[in-house]
Amino acid sequence: MSSTTPGSRNTRKTIVGFVTSRSGDKSIKVTIPYKTPHPLYHKIINRKTVVHVHDEKNETKVGDKVEITETRPLSRLKRWRVVNVVERAVTTDAIAVSEADVAAQVPTKTTTASAPKA
Repeated sequence: MSSTTPGSRNTRKTIVGFVTSRSGDKSIKVTIPYKTPHPLYHKIINRKTVVHVHDEKNETKVGDKVEITETRPLSRLKRWRVVNVVERAVTTDAIAVSEADVAAQVPTKTTTASAPKA
């Protein structure tokens, strides 16, 4: 009784983030950074969301910029999978990505309400 036609799929969210950890076989953690203004003081605040992602081919490493998409639950925490690697990490050794490095490459979110003029 679904209203979708055969061959069509629901549109799924696709997000670009940075690999911050390789937690196990075929599993990675991806940090999705964003900037948002403080509701009262309007200072730009760096925020992040960390999601567990399924990496079927084990092709990513720490520091890679990857595109991920929603999928059915694959485990207790994994609800995302890797679509492709947008940009490979420059270093060959596995080092953690600092929050400052990630924040420097992230555009600011636009808000619907502008700051009041004093």
